[in-house]
Amino acid sequence: MRRELDPKKKNFQPTLLDFGPVQFFIARHFGFCYGVENAIEISFRAIEDNPDKRIFLLSQMIHNPDVNTDLINRGVKFLMDTAGNQIIPWTALTPDDIVIIPAFGTTLAIESQLKTIGIEPQRYNTTCPFVERVWKKSEKLGEDHYSIIIHGKHNHEETRATFSRSEHHAPSIIIKDIHEAHKLGAFILGEISAEEFSALFNNRISEGFNPLKDLDRVGVINQTTMLATETQEIADHFKKVMIKKFGDDRLTQHFADTRDTLCYATNENQQATHGLLAQEAHLALVVGGYNSSNTSHIVELCEQKLPTYFIACKDEILSEQCIQHYNIHTQQLNISQGYLSEQRPLKIILTSGASCPDSIVDGVLQQILSFFPDKKTVEEVMRKLEAAGKE
Repeated sequence: MRRELDPKKKNFQPTLLDFGPVQFFIARHFGFCYGVENAIEISFRAIEDNPDKRIFLLSQMIHNPDVNTDLINRGVKFLMDTAGNQIIPWTALTPDDIVIIPAFGTTLAIESQLKTIGIEPQRYNTTCPFVERVWKKSEKLGEDHYSIIIHGKHNHEETRATFSRSEHHAPSIIIKDIHEAHKLGAFILGEISAEEFSALFNNRISEGFNPLKDLDRVGVINQTTMLATETQEIADHFKKVMIKKFGDDRLTQHFADTRDTLCYATNENQQATHGLLAQEAHLALVVGGYNSSNTSHIVELCEQKLPTYFIACKDEILSEQCIQHYNIHTQQLNISQGYLSEQRPLKIILTSGASCPDSIVDGVLQQILSFFPDKKTVEEVMRKLEAAGKE
């Protein structure tokens, strides 16, 4: 209904589902993005097209356990874990096998390895188009003789894939956040030593990277699931650094504008989260895989304002009093008591990451509703919502 009323997504305010004793604020944009939908569609096509062949995924298709479990149950096997550690050796593969490239993409070295075996990596390549757009930008930066600063988690599959391409075109370095951007900027301005630079970044630079000359011309690209606002903040910081070092009139010789690499879906999810947080609520439920980068950033945004519970599915809502949830800071599962406020109406923010199926979000909503016997029915709420939408 929101897509029909606001096809260009000009309004990021949430939808209110008022069940009486409990109200849900549903994000304007959440769940599967185009890249994820495309990856799943290609994966299922690979299964259907090759009933008599062995089918492998390089690693997790997306960071959602339900989607990956579904593929495993259909006979698909993982070649590597999310850290890139081999589960099934390359020597076990044959030219007759099918290998699916996940939505995060993969490195040039792995593509070369598959071709050596006789497997065409592009046949079932589900790499997100927005990830590929970042790769093309890195190639253009290299052609224009800029070094590349990648905002990302250096051990994430997407960042590893992006780095393998960017270092092929230009000197490259990975930074994880604005704090590291400030450190790198301080080095560019001569405020910290080469030894301190090496201690911070030595395992995240391309081979032969020379910090004394390779940081005079830079452009910023990103892992598409990072906070879009932080990527922009990082780019703005390096712009100021270059102005300070070389002067405003020489900026374009030392800094490339790369804001067009931000993923629209990640940005929309995060804008929708800001729209959610403009509402007064008692708690937030964020649904998704625990190793999902974009979901963890939504959690970060929500927990700045109110109690936030990061859950994988409805099964973690153990009872009306007890919930199991993931702590992104300690990377541990916690159990909390009394998570539902006794205030009425109870107001809950509900959203999910880009790799979470809508059915899982619906399951969470239904599980919470089961604790309220005097609630309005879903049909009542939807009729009222649809009537309001037609006004």
